[in-house]
Parts: sequence; structure tokens; C-alpha cells
Amino acid sequence: MKPFGSLKPLGAGSRVALVAPAGIIRDPADIERARENAQSLGYIPILGEHCGAACGYFAGTDQQRVHDLNSAIGSDDVDAVWFIRGGYGSMRLLPLINYAAFRANPRPLIGFSDLTALHAAVQRECGTVTFHGPTARGKLSPFSRDSLERALLQHEDPCGVATLGRTLRPGRARGRLVGGNLALVTALIGTPYSFDFDGAILIIEDIGEQVYRVDRMMRQLLLAGALQQCAGLVAGDFRPPPGETELDGRTYDEVICEAAEEAGIPCLAGAPIGHIQKQWTVPLGAMAELDTNACSLHVV
Repeated sequence: MKPFGSLKPLGAGSRVALVAPAGIIRDPADIERARENAQSLGYIPILGEHCGAACGYFAGTDQQRVHDLNSAIGSDDVDAVWFIRGGYGSMRLLPLINYAAFRANPRPLIGFSDLTALHAAVQRECGTVTFHGPTARGKLSPFSRDSLERALLQHEDPCGVATLGRTLRPGRARGRLVGGNLALVTALIGTPYSFDFDGAILIIEDIGEQVYRVDRMMRQLLLAGALQQCAGLVAGDFRPPPGETELDGRTYDEVICEAAEEAGIPCLAGAPIGHIQKQWTVPLGAMAELDTNACSLHVV
């Protein structure tokens, strides 16, 4: 079985659209770094028309941002779409995306954080594998680059053993990979674009959220019945706002473990997923096997 479905591997000379569907790009150096990252992987970067636009805290109006996204996914000359940054605003585009064009010619979508909303919508509307991985403006560490290349170029398992992993609840699971940024995963519940949690391995990460907020979001997953549908849970990197620490002796591991216990599913923490220098590129929608005792996640 092909783990990434009908998606074709990228290679030298692949044309990659650089699109900004979310937060404003305040520093032009971010766009230049996105170009350089694409070129360093052997790709030909194609910059979205409105990447330098601004509308408040967004990279242009909704219409400008979705124009660039729809132009990329509707073009036969684009082999992949690499999002320049996350931030905020992706949810606003979900009703405006040309899903029919994407279904007709699927190609890799790469990014994380606020871009979780786009991953979820494409999963729901198109059933195609997308890639939760570094944004194009990021500084690619050798670790992140290796995982990204294994996912996009070689179509091999881009995950593996989490060297800093912690077994919060022992067990094994097999299922489709879903998830991403916890705030976006929970915000989409109750909408037509929420992930399908049935039998899935859910990955979660977040930044700038205090423990009590993560606890509340885990409660939402439970109260909505979403976490109980999952086969397993993988927690990536969580950290509080700058200058703050975990409050009142409660830790992220504790509130995540409590939720996994109530859902009755195995749970691994400390996976290299999230706002960190060393991160896996996780193929959402692909099948994977989780072994929390071995601190491993393998795409199969």
C-alpha cells in the first residue's frame, strides 16, 4: 500500500507555490528565506501574488489570500504548496477554497500551527494526505530537513522514535493520522471541517497556552466525544507564554494524561512536533502505528 495515496514524490525541479494564507508577513526576509529553503531542496519557488499584502494582522484580505491558494491548487504547473507562515486567519478561508480543483489534482500541502485548519478541511473535503511540517520561512534544522525530505521526496516514513518521548499511557494503536495545533483542532469541532476522529491517531501541539487552557481544550475533546473515538494520542511540544511557567504544580503532561485515561487510549508525549527546531513532518491522513512503550510513531 502506498502510504501517501496518489500523491507524487517531489524532486529536483518540482515547482512549489509559496503561499501566505494566514498571518501577515512583517519581515521581507521571511519571504526571501522561504525562497531559499525551497531552492535548497531543489525546488523552483513560485511566490503567491499577495504574499506581501497586509490587512490588519492578516497577509491580505480573505479574498487575496484565498486567491493565491486557489490559484496554486488549481494550476497544473504547481507540484506542491508550501505555506510561508501560520499565525491566524486560516479558518476564515475554509468556505472559499476550491476543493473540487484539489480533488481533481491533489498535491502536497505543507505547514503547521494555524494551518491545521487547512489540513482539516482538505482531509474532510478531499480525503487527501497533507503534511504537518515546517513552514517555508522557518530555519530548517538538519533533523527537520531530513524528515521533510523523507516525506516529500522519498515517500518514506518521516517519523520514528521520539528520543525525548514520555509514555503517559502505555499501549499500541494503529490508525489514520489527524490533528495538529490543539487550539485549531478544538475550534473546528462542531463545524463541517472538523477532523474525522473515528479510529484515528490524534497529534496535538501548541504554544503560548497556559496549562489551564490546554486542560480546557482537552476537556472539550472529551465532552464532544472526539477523544473517545481516537485510537491513540500523540502530544508534541507544549510551552506557556513567554516569561510564564506551568502554574500551581499542574503540568501539560498531567492534563493530557488525564484526558487519555478517561478516553481509554494510549498516549505518548514529547514527540518532535510543534513550534520547535527539530520537528517531524507528519503525513496527516496516512496510516500509522503508535507504540507508546517504545516512544515510536511509524507511518505504514
